Amino acid sequence: MTNRRQFVLTAAATAAALSCDRLAVAQDSAPELPVRFSLNTSTIRGQKLPIEEQVKVASQAGYDAIEPWISDIQAYVDGGGDLADLKKQIEDSGLYVASAIGFANWISDNDDERQRGLETAKHDMGLVAALGGKLIAAPPIGAHSGDSVPPPLPVIAERYRKICELGQETGVAPQLELWGFSPTLSKLGELAYVSSEAAHPMACVLPDFYHIYKGGSDFEGLSMIEASKMHCFHINDYPAAPARESIADKHRVFPGDGICPLPKIIRMLIDHGFKGTFSLELFNQDYWNRDALEVAKEGLEKSRKVVAEAVALA
Repeated sequence: MTNRRQFVLTAAATAAALSCDRLAVAQDSAPELPVRFSLNTSTIRGQKLPIEEQVKVASQAGYDAIEPWISDIQAYVDGGGDLADLKKQIEDSGLYVASAIGFANWISDNDDERQRGLETAKHDMGLVAALGGKLIAAPPIGAHSGDSVPPPLPVIAERYRKICELGQETGVAPQLELWGFSPTLSKLGELAYVSSEAAHPMACVLPDFYHIYKGGSDFEGLSMIEASKMHCFHINDYPAAPARESIADKHRVFPGDGICPLPKIIRMLIDHGFKGTFSLELFNQDYWNRDALEVAKEGLEKSRKVVAEAVALA
């Protein structure tokens, strides 16, 4: 009886071990997604969390990285926070700084405004560098309002080169950001022209699925931009209504919850060599009224799902 009981226990343990081994093999054989995922803190901006709490949310939700706003970093410093401590928190949480959102006026036709904007950009880049970050957004601030008369594209390219030179000094590259509602840099062609004509090794672009749609560009235009120049890409989706002409940031939804053909576009990006970070950027009031961690988790789950669908496409 003792031998029989021992045999049964041994057999059960062996079966359990084999089952665990099969599960481990199945998990190991699951395809690795060729991109990483970041939480742009605009997605939980309505909850008004300090940056230390934003880091906790991004980490607990399972993101690879965080994309903070410069205003939140500055508020931390103004409140007596030490950037070295924040950097350690980010790293200890298993995160990196994928990018940061700043609003330096580097493009203005007013010389004084533009000079102040460059000083702001250098300051902001310093904050990002102190956190170990290598990228910062460079949207068309100074030529983005509806009544703006933007400079010609060759002039914008010269001014973008100036901010790239600051990036070379600080080690933080300014990503030329697409804004679909802006009178300039609202089209993929404009983004490609300015970044190319700037002729600077740090030149790179920051596209956004919503802004490409809002600006009226065809997503096929992404294939004309070198994948290695897209380090960070804002991921989101948009509904069928309101119409493109009247849709706004607040209407953005989780990836896969709108009408954007994300898997098809993402597959094209991957096929062209994109291996950067998808950063979830939303401004949806409904999400701001929910628990921040719950929103962050759902956003990551749906972001990963559309990328997995893209990888699975024939």
